[in-house]
This record gives sequence, C-alpha cells and structure tokens, in this order.
Amino acid sequence: MSDKIAKLSHNLLKELGENPGREGLIKTPERMSQAFKEITTGYKTDIDKLLNNAFFNVDYKEMVIVKDISFYSLCEHHMLPFFGTAHVAYIPNGKIIGLSKIPRLVEAFSKRMQLQERLTMQIANTLYDKLKPKGVGVVIEAQHLCMTMRGVKNKTSKAVTSSMLGSFLKDNRSREEFLLLIKGK
Repeated sequence: MSDKIAKLSHNLLKELGENPGREGLIKTPERMSQAFKEITTGYKTDIDKLLNNAFFNVDYKEMVIVKDISFYSLCEHHMLPFFGTAHVAYIPNGKIIGLSKIPRLVEAFSKRMQLQERLTMQIANTLYDKLKPKGVGVVIEAQHLCMTMRGVKNKTSKAVTSSMLGSFLKDNRSREEFLLLIKGK
C-alpha cells in the first residue's frame, strides 16, 4: 500500500473499530483510494481545455437551455455525496457554445469537494466569462446525504440554488421563461 489515500483509508477502518484484514475489507482501502481519485477528477480539469474553443458565431437571439443534467459531488463539510440535476441556460450575444460542453462543465466543477452554492456560481460565472452571452441562468436541485443519513435525517428534502447573471438578473421575463421551461418535464 504505497498510496497515501489507501493508507489513510486503512487507518480510518481501524479507527472505526473495523478489522481491515477481514475478508470483505482487505481491498477496501485501495477501492476507496480509486473511488476518491475518480470522484475528484475535477481538480485536474483545465476548464479552457474542456471548452476547447467550441464557440460558434451564430445569429441566434433566443434562450438556449440544457436541463436535467445529472451530477454527483462531495459535500466539503462531511465528505458525503450530494447529487441531483442542474439546469443551465444562456441568451447568446452573437456566439453559441457546443451543447455538450455544458454538461461537461457541470461535471468538471461537481467532481470536486463542493458546496452546492459554489457549484451553481462556478458554472454560471464560467459560462458568462467565457461565452460573453447576454445572460446566464443556472438552477441546481440536489439531495444531500449529509442531511438524509445523519443530522436531521430528512429523507425527502432537496436543496435548490440559483445563479442569475446579466439579462437573467435584470429582466424578469427572461428569468421567468427559464424557470417555467425547466419546470415543464
């Protein structure tokens, strides 16, 4: 076990009162290490490379929405998962972005230890800064295992966060259209 995360996981099992040498746990430290490395790949993601200049000059003036983008992340307070859906919209200002870049952006930021509020803002701010649209709106709905498994132990609650920039912040019609369209399942 030369991997530091595996060593820490081994020690964690012992601290919890488990026997890391028992059959079902022998490879758990290595599996935990691999899992944590996989679910935190966002730290290594270069956002500019991810977007890959996939901006295209198009005279499209209406709202573009990619909704129901599933994601998984780790709560930075308890290192427990939170998961849900992100809804992302923008109003172009002469340029559009390749649609697949939006779920990739959500994934890149969600694969870090996060707060839902920060995740929402990172997605919105990045699109706003890189694409220079008239406006950006992001709504995230998520269930947090730190609320369902421990603490309050509420099994059904979801947290909803939003970030509205540009025309989504200034123009009620744009914001209302976005919110109406993401509700229509």
